[in-house]
Amino acid sequence: MIKQIDEEEVLHISPYVLQIEKFANSLKQLSNTFLQLEGEKNTLTNREIEDMFLTVRDAVCVHCEKYSWCWEDNRIHTYQMGYEVLAAIENYGNELNVEIKRKLQARCVQAPRYLREMLKVFQDAKHNMLWEKRIASGREGCAIQLETFADMIREESRELEDSIVSDVRMEKKLETELLKIGIRVLYTTILLNAEGKYELYLTACAKKGASISYKEFAEQVSAITGKRMVAQDIAHGTLGSDFSTTIFIEGPAYYTLYGIARIGKDCEQISGDNFMVIDLPGGKQCIAVSDGMGSGERASQESGLVVDLLEELLKAGYPEKTAIQMINTSLVMGREEIHFSTVDLCSFYLYSGKCKIFKAGASSTFIKRGRMVEHLNSTSLPVGVVQKLEVDSIERQLDHGDFVIMVTDGIMDALPVAEQDIILETIIKGTDKNNAKEMAHHILEQVLEWNGRAPLDDMTVLVASLWRFV
Repeated sequence: MIKQIDEEEVLHISPYVLQIEKFANSLKQLSNTFLQLEGEKNTLTNREIEDMFLTVRDAVCVHCEKYSWCWEDNRIHTYQMGYEVLAAIENYGNELNVEIKRKLQARCVQAPRYLREMLKVFQDAKHNMLWEKRIASGREGCAIQLETFADMIREESRELEDSIVSDVRMEKKLETELLKIGIRVLYTTILLNAEGKYELYLTACAKKGASISYKEFAEQVSAITGKRMVAQDIAHGTLGSDFSTTIFIEGPAYYTLYGIARIGKDCEQISGDNFMVIDLPGGKQCIAVSDGMGSGERASQESGLVVDLLEELLKAGYPEKTAIQMINTSLVMGREEIHFSTVDLCSFYLYSGKCKIFKAGASSTFIKRGRMVEHLNSTSLPVGVVQKLEVDSIERQLDHGDFVIMVTDGIMDALPVAEQDIILETIIKGTDKNNAKEMAHHILEQVLEWNGRAPLDDMTVLVASLWRFV
């Protein structure tokens, strides 16, 4: 059902949001159109079977001396025989059962040729049906993508509209005070992000002869607003003489440090596991691990593709669960063989200290709080297996000095089947490492020592620690 905008909503929405709503409604309608088209077909229709019989008749029977007897005098019995042959082909393949062969030879003087032609048209029909199923599956995938995109742009446009703050006094104050230190401000946009924190978009340049570092710029903006503001994605350098837009965000309360330790199957250099660590707007940071099917270069390519797509979608503003589902749809569509990859994603909300973990076929995740260890698992499937993927999500409140530990299947499979979680919990609980990198290497070394032989699968440990700014 397409959501309509009522008259009361129109009074409070800008023309830009209304236009985006129209785009979203059009995408929804297109999605519904795709879904209403013919779906997947698992059986041949009566018309298709009729066409098969006619094709066999034209190829084998037209010039046969028994044509009139079979297709005119005993038409019903001929069709019944054809149905029995098709049923036998469906059940036994090319090798029909003896009874059907004997029955066909008794009724048809060209039984071998009739059977060869029937096998050919049947295989052609099944092949066509397979392609039709793929087309239907592709349409369904496109419909899911369109509907997801429509929901996202509608939600994002509303959030953006609601987040814009009109504060003429602050804008004037920024313009006046920054001009005193040699910064000319052209435009100012003030937003409140989802965490209720300020984001400033300042289009500015340095006055002729002025040399203003971004660090000094941020300090001045902090002094003027009375909040600790940091320049996003800019750590060094100076403000140029040409106008450019600098984004300042209210400094988060927490920061993260991470460490990675991994080894390939049989100690090979190429690992089928890949990982990412990215910073996102709104005081959010994401880490993820993906384990490709199998090991070696092919698995590395598969998991690398998943990680690259995930990074692109998250940076573009897609919600985590939506991003994973869209990657899944992309991998399922148009593939003859199944090549799956797991996804283990953790988003840290650095203003509040919360984290949200998303899992698609991934191994266990562990949260270490001092000597306490919490074990989180999932029953969801990896990406690339089924069209409609359910992604598990778990939210936890973290505190200063807590650790999140992600591992791939190679780590778990190296331990005894019935004791994997208990042993790994014991290893994590027993370490006194406060450095994320050292902890990751310690866990990997302990598992390898416990196993006592070369890795039978790619093994990766990704550790992130959360710390409060002093």
